[in-house]
Amino acid sequence: MSDPVKNQYEMRDPREQYPKPPFPEQPQAAPGLAAKMVPEPDHGETSYQGFGRLKGRKALITGGDSGIGRAVAIAYAREGADVAIGYLPSEEKDAQEVIKLIEAAGVKALALPGDLKDESFCTQIVEKTVAAFGGLDILVSNAGKQVFQESIADITTEQFDQTFKTNVYALFWITKAAIPHMQPGSTIITTSSVNATQPSETLLDYATTKAAIAAYTEALSGQLAEKGIRANTVAPGPFWTALQPSGGQSQEKVKEFGSQVPLGRPGQPAEIAPIYVLLASQESSYITGGLFPVTGGKIM
Repeated sequence: MSDPVKNQYEMRDPREQYPKPPFPEQPQAAPGLAAKMVPEPDHGETSYQGFGRLKGRKALITGGDSGIGRAVAIAYAREGADVAIGYLPSEEKDAQEVIKLIEAAGVKALALPGDLKDESFCTQIVEKTVAAFGGLDILVSNAGKQVFQESIADITTEQFDQTFKTNVYALFWITKAAIPHMQPGSTIITTSSVNATQPSETLLDYATTKAAIAAYTEALSGQLAEKGIRANTVAPGPFWTALQPSGGQSQEKVKEFGSQVPLGRPGQPAEIAPIYVLLASQESSYITGGLFPVTGGKIM
């Protein structure tokens, strides 16, 4: 993107910190590539500075090739964690860029291509992460499927099923496989959405899954407290990721994406990574069962 932010700690007007709409139409085939977006998203490649808050931790992030997952992977690596990323095989180009960024931070990286709609793959990525890193301390379930449809009549059973498999079933399968490997002090972070409480009429199935994720995480946190494992969810508002132009929004909405929130622009992935760092670190030791909106001012 133009004028990349070089120092995330320099005080600036948040309304002007990153590009604002209108944006050009930019249709892509799903799941989309960040490199083809105009402007290109900022995942913290040049801006994120780590302070060793996750030194020695071992993290698994789904959807770690682009968008929010990519930003979290970069941040975790620079905070000292070994990082494994799950992603679709079609996203290999973006994924390899992330792997190089993780390794450049001086920690271990693990690429895990495959389809989260497959229960066996979900189990395998946990086992492979544990085998490669010697354990698992942080699980970030972030991968998501979002397809806009104007009417319920346009949502096929196949789309509905794929959205739930990607967003909810995979989260369940991976968490179930991960918990036996997690020690007290470990953390689980899910990605919900502002759509959990303020659903968009064109994202009926997606919004339903995001409400389910919020409830799931809250219930899970109660179960895991006695094990000393914390679980929280982050609820993004409009974030500038490849999910949006590749079918997550209509091209008309892409052109004005983010204009509806008080800050007047979409968030960049680099701006949400710090909350994932906080929730993974010991600094949030008394926080569990929480939902954390990052919405540009839109009230949930």
